[in-house]
Amino acid sequence: MTTIPPPKPDGPPVPAGAPLRGKLSAKVAYFSMEIAVDEKIPSYSGGLGVLAADTLRAAAGSLLPMVGVTLLYRRGYFFQRFDAQGWQREEGVVWSPDRVLCELGERVSVLLEGRTVQLRSWLFWIRDAGEGRTPILFLDSDLPENSEWDRTLSHYLYGGDSRYRLCQEAILGIGGVRMLRKLGFAQVELFHMNEGHSSLLILELLEEEARRSGRTEPVAEDVEAVRRKCAFTTHTPVSAGHDRFPLEMVRRTIRLPAIADSEYRGRFCCAGEVNLTHLAFQFSHYINGVAKRHSEVSRALFYPARIDSITNGIHVPYWTSPPMQELFDRHIPGWRADAFSIRYAIAISLEEIRRAHEASKAALLEHVNRETNAGMSMEALTIGFARRATAYKRAELILTDIERLKRMAREKGPIQLLFAGKAHPQDDEGKRTIQRIIQAQPLLLPDIRMVYLAEYDLALARLLVAGVDLWLNTPQPPMEASGTSGMKAAVNGVPSLSVLDGWWIEGCIEGVTGWSVGPDHYQRNESSDVRRDAADLYAKLEGVIVPLFYGDADGFARVMRQGIALNASFFNAQRMLQQYVLKAYFA
Repeated sequence: MTTIPPPKPDGPPVPAGAPLRGKLSAKVAYFSMEIAVDEKIPSYSGGLGVLAADTLRAAAGSLLPMVGVTLLYRRGYFFQRFDAQGWQREEGVVWSPDRVLCELGERVSVLLEGRTVQLRSWLFWIRDAGEGRTPILFLDSDLPENSEWDRTLSHYLYGGDSRYRLCQEAILGIGGVRMLRKLGFAQVELFHMNEGHSSLLILELLEEEARRSGRTEPVAEDVEAVRRKCAFTTHTPVSAGHDRFPLEMVRRTIRLPAIADSEYRGRFCCAGEVNLTHLAFQFSHYINGVAKRHSEVSRALFYPARIDSITNGIHVPYWTSPPMQELFDRHIPGWRADAFSIRYAIAISLEEIRRAHEASKAALLEHVNRETNAGMSMEALTIGFARRATAYKRAELILTDIERLKRMAREKGPIQLLFAGKAHPQDDEGKRTIQRIIQAQPLLLPDIRMVYLAEYDLALARLLVAGVDLWLNTPQPPMEASGTSGMKAAVNGVPSLSVLDGWWIEGCIEGVTGWSVGPDHYQRNESSDVRRDAADLYAKLEGVIVPLFYGDADGFARVMRQGIALNASFFNAQRMLQQYVLKAYFA
């Protein structure tokens, strides 16, 4: 067993030779391709990693014995810049793991394409708002005993070709289980796969079960034993978004057990492919989507799989701005440990809500003006849109009719727009979306100021969700799995204007917690139309939201307060984790 250093009171880094912090007794291992623990560790791209970190923070706060497992990306996702034409340019991220993580001495290996690849792990203790801590292991193949190509397998998040991705996912799943065992996490009873990237861990668990019974190959009873140990959360409501690899590529890369060629073949392979989501479905006793609507869509997509729903939630203390934290401290003692108590925000005065939000807005606009020289005003209605830049998110919907938007600003009151978000390096349409938004900036002047902020990370996200006046979200339904950015806005008193998809179907009470864009197209069994949704967006802004913001300050603040009390008290990671415990972990 290795010596695991304890966390310092102010968090990592920790000294390599520190004494053991008790027995390693995690009951749940949480596997995720990315975990967004800190902006100083740029090994995340967006929502999947942020959700993973919030889940582990909630585990720390509830003292649930959990350990996180992910990969260490030495080149990160990428650093985002824009050229003179507004085209996204990617740069490798330069960071030093040893400054924020603690290297552990133990080594394990995996066999990839016949080569033995050595792995080490780095430790990070993720913090709750109180004394709780949860360990996270970052797996790393960049060791001198590995080949040059194998050393790069822990360099890039979502980089490379199919071969590169398959090798990465074998390291995460197979190598992750082996590292847990090597470090002494012998009591893990449940393996939670956050999306399909880690589902190759199933192969290692099958091997373990067989060895435990003295067999060289798993049999039917081993399959059932593994199913009892696995839970799976799917996030992607479109089939193209799920990792699949040709069966022959998989066979060349890793060893499939003989059971994969028996009557159980359909559990491993379908139509000559290994679909990692399908694999996780076949070997998990519990499967869930991340919102009620997402589960409906997933059940239709993956029929006859039984897919439950646990709607995502955010770690409230992490995403609440300092001014709002001070406000809650005065009025809701113990709110950090009991997120449900935030419903008592309904009794906080409207003036105090406004003052706290104004302080958050000032911090955001000071940052924006310092970085961009945009001249953003505290008095103007500030609308924020920050998501992964890809076509179905429809970031440009609000710019569909620029002349109408400018006229609205002249006649109803000043409007300013803040955008942020990265496009995947291979997503040219996402990059074109960013470019079109940036190129629309001069067309909006002088009536509307607009900025597209580069390098969207955790620090910028926390400023945005707290400092804008209105959170905009306009994806193409039903392609939004959940979307947690609006939840983060809600806890900071920022109402949402959003398409009825993902979590917002559950969180939207029209005119009470925010506003909807268009009808529930999925429920009506109709397709969403860009022009129709844009028209509804403009009508809602022009006829309801902008007049309310400028003409009825108390009315707008009432929506802010109701969003805090009704949505932040429910759409939080504490509630989410409790549902996982009851439904998936120890059911």
